[in-house]
Amino acid sequence: MSIWITVLQVLIGLGGGLAVGSGLVAFITVLDIIPRLTQLTNAHRYIRAFEWSLVMGALFFTLIDFFHWGAKLPLFVSSIYGIFAGIFVGTLAAGLTEVLNVFPILAKRLHMDGKLLYLLMAVVFGKVTGSLLQWFLHL
Repeated sequence: MSIWITVLQVLIGLGGGLAVGSGLVAFITVLDIIPRLTQLTNAHRYIRAFEWSLVMGALFFTLIDFFHWGAKLPLFVSSIYGIFAGIFVGTLAAGLTEVLNVFPILAKRLHMDGKLLYLLMAVVFGKVTGSLLQWFLHL
């Protein structure tokens, strides 16, 4: 393979990574995901920890994906990781839905204005049931 093809591949890879990373940062910044997440969890004093956790997690898992690292961990350790990953995704989704007012708009469109709690619980139980089915049945 020519050196020019390798250089071109590196530039395309860096350009794509820069575009995706910029999009993620713009998404998190414009929608105020981290401040809303700290507001939902009542952890305003830990906002820098939230920010650094997001950055370090993205960097760490990018390196894992890039270098194809793997680890054979016991089921207990994998379960703990799964719980924390689920909590992260759930709270990030909660912050996003809070910013976009998804549930009040959805409740209004479904004519469930007085039953917002039922709508939220249906979503929560649906996500938990789906996650358990996927985990236990390997779907």
